[in-house]
Amino acid sequence: MVSNVPYEAIGRTAQKSRTRAAIVAAAHALLVQGVTPTVESAARAAHISRTTAYRYFSNQRELIAAALPEVGRDSLLSAEPPAQAQARVDLVVRAAIAFTIEWEPLLRASLRLSLDPDGERPPLRGGRAIAWYLDALEPLKREHPEVDRRRLAIAIRSATGIESLVWLVDVAGLSREEAAVMMLESARALFHAATVA
Repeated sequence: MVSNVPYEAIGRTAQKSRTRAAIVAAAHALLVQGVTPTVESAARAAHISRTTAYRYFSNQRELIAAALPEVGRDSLLSAEPPAQAQARVDLVVRAAIAFTIEWEPLLRASLRLSLDPDGERPPLRGGRAIAWYLDALEPLKREHPEVDRRRLAIAIRSATGIESLVWLVDVAGLSREEAAVMMLESARALFHAATVA
């Protein structure tokens, strides 16, 4: 009979937790070097056997998903955010862009996996950024009740995520600083187009 209990949850849990953390840290180090880690390469870098590593991560997707930064926050706004939607959107866009640039190697790796037509749902597609933008757009309920806030949140996310950063840097040849400015300008233009009657 096959157990549904994760390998790390049975026996010597502290040691298993350290082993798992070492594999994830090795994956991070490889990403910083511009290498998309496999379970084997992360195991090698962590000085852990391949067989042991596969007890924690059955495939590359699971490894990348485990290496994703934890952003469990429902909002990127402070406890006392601005009252106006435009100011709130600016703050959230700036924070989201900073996050994307900070975690760019990892996000690029996840994006590469998402382009695999034979793969499963990619590890990055949780939609958390949509919730951040919906939170920022909350004042539109009273400022512009006719605006479809979800549609606007999706449009802003499409102009400010890793996909946009990759295109602006790799194809358009902008620096990351220039790309960040352009993504912010795009978000502002989308907001303006949606809210000007």
